[in-house]
Amino acid sequence: MVTPTLSPAVSAPTRLRVPDLLAATDRSADDVLSGRYDRLLAGARLPTDERWYRRLHGDDELDIWLISWVPGKATELHDHGGSLGALTVVSGALRETRWDGTGLRDRELAAGDQAGFPLGWVHDVVWAPGASDAAGNRRSPAPVTLSVHAYSPPLSAMSYYRVTERNTLRRSRTELTDAPEE
Repeated sequence: MVTPTLSPAVSAPTRLRVPDLLAATDRSADDVLSGRYDRLLAGARLPTDERWYRRLHGDDELDIWLISWVPGKATELHDHGGSLGALTVVSGALRETRWDGTGLRDRELAAGDQAGFPLGWVHDVVWAPGASDAAGNRRSPAPVTLSVHAYSPPLSAMSYYRVTERNTLRRSRTELTDAPEE
């Protein structure tokens, strides 16, 4: 019997996969809700007019961030360079607008919802007023939304994009960074 030779897999930028990052953001969101990170929030009122972020974990393989989102502050359409990403909404709601290859698509993410970002994922994330109740009435919006984000390898660059008149995606700039979703 001849054993087939497997061709080498394409090298990924990290040994972690998007499901690993989703699990990491879920655990960290639970830690935030259970008070493990209260020291980061103690005495610091989350601003209601600017975004705020703090690193919860950082090493050579993985960065985890707690990010606040406020009305009127978008991140712009962007990717995460050579990093995979994921998020879990801790409180409030977010709207993600992503490029699906042919156009922009929106989805709302409420507390407990997650999203994963493979390589090449281009999106914008903004505060959302929140979901409607069973009767279709908007719930009272939270002034600040909190979410946990994970990146592997840690962010080093982000590219920003615009949609052209011909409905194609065009990169407008790339920036070196070690901060999330700016």
